[in-house]
Amino acid sequence: MGEILQPENRVRTVLDRPAIRELVPHYDGESFRWMQHDYPCDIARWNYHPEIEIHLIRRSVGSYIIGDQIGAFGPGHVAIVGSGLPHDWMSDLVDGEIVRDRDAVIQFTPEWLERSIAAMPELAAVRPLISDSSRGVVYSGQTAKAAAEEIEAVGATAGALRIAHLLQLLYILQSAPEQHRLYVASALYSSDVGSEGKAAVDAGLTYVLENLSGHIRMSEAARLAFMSEPSFSKYFRKASGMTFSDMVKRLRIANACRLLDQTDSSVSAISSAVGYRNLANFNRQFRAETGLTPSRFRAMDAAMRPATPLRGLKLTAKG
Repeated sequence: MGEILQPENRVRTVLDRPAIRELVPHYDGESFRWMQHDYPCDIARWNYHPEIEIHLIRRSVGSYIIGDQIGAFGPGHVAIVGSGLPHDWMSDLVDGEIVRDRDAVIQFTPEWLERSIAAMPELAAVRPLISDSSRGVVYSGQTAKAAAEEIEAVGATAGALRIAHLLQLLYILQSAPEQHRLYVASALYSSDVGSEGKAAVDAGLTYVLENLSGHIRMSEAARLAFMSEPSFSKYFRKASGMTFSDMVKRLRIANACRLLDQTDSSVSAISSAVGYRNLANFNRQFRAETGLTPSRFRAMDAAMRPATPLRGLKLTAKG
């Protein structure tokens, strides 16, 4: 077997790309999407979408990033990722290796789940999954094992039986004991933000994720939210518990953590890739957020790194 590495073309792809807004197809006759895919492939990338996603890794080991956090995965890894939450799973590969059918994925909209609850009130018990998914949850133990079996059963069945397996999967995830749940990312919405706050955070987050390596202006985020700058600033801070500039800094540092973990590129190249043109300023901001220099973060064993790379985010559930 060849040497495990990050091939140069993959390194450049990771450095150059922002989070991609993935368009999830919705086909006639299907109320949700189930699919499987290889790795690498075009859709296995740093992306986000309005749909809630339940994700199973069948084989290989590697690193995931969900929101502002990085972790390790192996076979049987099960996670739920919420609407608009950026995510990526990158396997450790040898040069030229392809992992066949690595992923099994279920995607559905929060609106579909709410409509289902309206039609079948007995489903209301799974509603907390929507707020849980806004931070991303990785499941372990018997919960992950049972959930993986149901994910596979959804893909192997059709009609009413397929719906039955999906409902069983949702029940398994919602009823998981706390010791089987790892809440991954920091939430971006408080529970009482209202439509203005949600619009400000949605527009700001989308704009930042698509321009993370370049020049970011609050005036442009406000324009995309159809607000004046003072209104945007007020609603954004109320909704997220941080200023717009703080969010930009913290997402840039989170992306830097991902690149330090997943590539061999130099610290200076990563500094530029996440929008810092001054290396000394990047080092200073990185240390302020993580307590470590970039070089020390990269050299440290993953299990010994700080549990929360980004400190001080408002840990409240999406309303």
